[in-house]
Amino acid sequence: MLITMKEMLEVADKNGFAVPAFNAGTGQLLTAMMESAEEKQAPVIMAIHPDELSFLRDSFADSVISEANHSKVPVVLHLDHGATYEQIIHAIQLGFTSVMIDGSHLSFEENIALTKKVVDAAHAVGVSVEGELGTIGNTGDSIEGGTTEIIYTDPQAAKEFVSRTGVDSLAIAIGTAHGIYPKGFKPELKLELLKEIRKIINIPLVLHGGSANHDEEIGKSVKLGISKINISSDIKIVFMEAVKKYLDENGMEREPNVIYPSCIRAVRNTIEQKMELFNDIDKVKYFTLTK
Repeated sequence: MLITMKEMLEVADKNGFAVPAFNAGTGQLLTAMMESAEEKQAPVIMAIHPDELSFLRDSFADSVISEANHSKVPVVLHLDHGATYEQIIHAIQLGFTSVMIDGSHLSFEENIALTKKVVDAAHAVGVSVEGELGTIGNTGDSIEGGTTEIIYTDPQAAKEFVSRTGVDSLAIAIGTAHGIYPKGFKPELKLELLKEIRKIINIPLVLHGGSANHDEEIGKSVKLGISKINISSDIKIVFMEAVKKYLDENGMEREPNVIYPSCIRAVRNTIEQKMELFNDIDKVKYFTLTK
């Protein structure tokens, strides 16, 4: 069933799990996500970045909506890192049930103004809004962007940001980066900072750049109050490696339906590892009770 992010994360926050947001780089990743979600009875978020939407075309949103509406698993269709008001409105018109406006590179006041404008428009038609405060790092190989230097989220600034914008969830910067970390780099989450933010913020918190972090840290972040974690690079790399493996082992093949099943299975393995790590498996039951 297709629901809003607000509905999704309120249940996750109450029941101590995080919902994975998987980026759609190709239709096969949607297939993998839905197959795993239904088998594991795990709520999921289909996140689409504006660049991905441009490549996949607007009609891809219809595919996600159709999959969601023909499933008993709760699904959110989410615009990831919308950069402009116009991108947000376009996504809403396509049927997205959640949008993210990323004003983290703006000044504090400019970020508030843009986010509030998006909240006013989205809430008027029942669409949830995710904002971001602080900047996520960037390893240099990700469409999601980011900065070379992480600007950590200030707890008091976050409290003011939430109060003045009315966002439904907040992406915070506590030490992650978009993309896969380079060899020799040791990422570290500031879990004490997460605790501080959680104490004074009463809406669900989001962790971006969730690929390639240590499982132990990610698991702890869920227990400390993270309700949504974005996964993009991990599943895309696994998918492309599986395509290469198939072609290396079997030679040229013209039929996608021959190549892709093993690749989808490989992605599902990673998806299900994330679901287990986030304590997301078998959580559909909570939504069944609330509907």
